[in-house]
Amino acid sequence: MEFVDTHCHTHEMVRRVTPVYDKWHGDGIERTPEDVIKAAHEVGVGRMLCVGTTYEDSQLAIEFVKNRENMWASIGIHPHEAETALAEGHLDAFRGLVGSPKVIAVGECGLDYFYNHSSKEAQIAVLKAQIELALAHSLPLIFHVREAFDDFWPIFEQYDGIRGVLHSFTDSQANLKKALAHGLFIGVNGIATFAKREEQLAMYRSIPLANLLLETDAPFLTPVPHRGTINEPKYTRVVAEFLADLRNESLEQLAEQTSESARQLFRI
Repeated sequence: MEFVDTHCHTHEMVRRVTPVYDKWHGDGIERTPEDVIKAAHEVGVGRMLCVGTTYEDSQLAIEFVKNRENMWASIGIHPHEAETALAEGHLDAFRGLVGSPKVIAVGECGLDYFYNHSSKEAQIAVLKAQIELALAHSLPLIFHVREAFDDFWPIFEQYDGIRGVLHSFTDSQANLKKALAHGLFIGVNGIATFAKREEQLAMYRSIPLANLLLETDAPFLTPVPHRGTINEPKYTRVVAEFLADLRNESLEQLAEQTSESARQLFRI
């Protein structure tokens, strides 16, 4: 039985290019990438996708996965980083990363109006640039959308042929329905394990198994019962076990289909 962590930031353990490095090293526990990868493999998490959030972070992801088996990179500029990317002229250099070895997706990219760390205009411009880059190279996209679907869908619908996943999806049945109609996959992580509202749990139950992807967002969003500790790719299995129970599916069935969906979307 194999599980695929389709969204982690394990590469950020090795060098500080964003504050995620501080999160990995903030609990006083010494861990190495080899420790984290070995622990994941021991519970059946055989493949992992390291997701970039800035130009430099995407470079780091590429470097990290280059000589590591069953690990791949996605290059992305997170909506929080959109203004910086534009101000520092990173987009042209960022586009140049797309042909690097083991780059299999673009993202995480999208819109985040919950924090508004970047202006809406900057977020939209950088999102469009990444959609166009992915389409030009026939790559899937990893979307981060938070409290911004009213702007996201009209942008999405300007383009034909988008393949991708809504990462860390916690939104409404209406937006789930729209995502499924567009053929998108739905990424579910540890948030599901501490969701309390029945409507949110019902949403997780209603995701078709064929559209479901597992992820951790490690080192963030640690699932129950491990809340308060650093999240790791090994907890992909915990998310899977929770979902199998919630959805009344066998763990084997869920593992097989989500792994097949990861292969289908990311061609790994």
